[in-house]
Amino acid sequence: MANPSKPILLGVNVDHCATVRQARYRSHALDHGHEVEPDPVAFALACEAAGADSITMHLREDRRHVQDSDVQRAREQIATRLNLEMACTPEMIAYALKLKPDSVCLVPESREEITTEGGLDVVGQKERVGEVVAAMTEAGIATSLFIDPDPAQIEAAAELKSPWIELHTGAYANAYHHEGRARELEILRTGAEMGHRLGLTVNAGHGINYTNVAEVVTLPHLHELNIGHSIICRALLVGIAAAVKEIKAFLL
Repeated sequence: MANPSKPILLGVNVDHCATVRQARYRSHALDHGHEVEPDPVAFALACEAAGADSITMHLREDRRHVQDSDVQRAREQIATRLNLEMACTPEMIAYALKLKPDSVCLVPESREEITTEGGLDVVGQKERVGEVVAAMTEAGIATSLFIDPDPAQIEAAAELKSPWIELHTGAYANAYHHEGRARELEILRTGAEMGHRLGLTVNAGHGINYTNVAEVVTLPHLHELNIGHSIICRALLVGIAAAVKEIKAFLL
């Protein structure tokens, strides 16, 4: 369990609530209201009421799930923190500077992937990423870099003065039922230690669920876990409030 003197925060990613809506209403004139459901903003508000500490939305270039109006409505309605996942593109930089979310998380983006796979290559795109971090910092928006737990990537994040990193836990989640699990967990542990040592706030996310979270919370210096798909799946069975409270209990 997490350290009771410093509970880990829970960020809920509502993207795949929007995925369910778009499966039926992709070409509909509206993206919320009337018969168009489910509404990811309503889902976000219910998660907040159940104890979520922040809400994440990823506005992708192809708008495959979350829509612009979803993010705008969330900005106006949620009471916690809005975390905008975004690619390092001129369009998204301009959008974030206009929207002014509480924080942004810079992620790689590919049209072919189902969801974000792999971390951002900060080392290979240092100038480009640095420009985004600087622009967000100047606007008073906290920046997180979604990166693999690789020493070079963590060091680059610190050099760019990104206040936060989000360690990509996908490799660990994929290895959970295989022999590579202990090795992947140790890589994450080393990455968290390094990030903390370099003065970074350490978050983690991707593939975390109600089984592997018990091990994830043993990682040192975690500030927040960002979880989406698993909470949405659990909510189908037990309801939103119970799904959030069950995962939140692991973090206290």
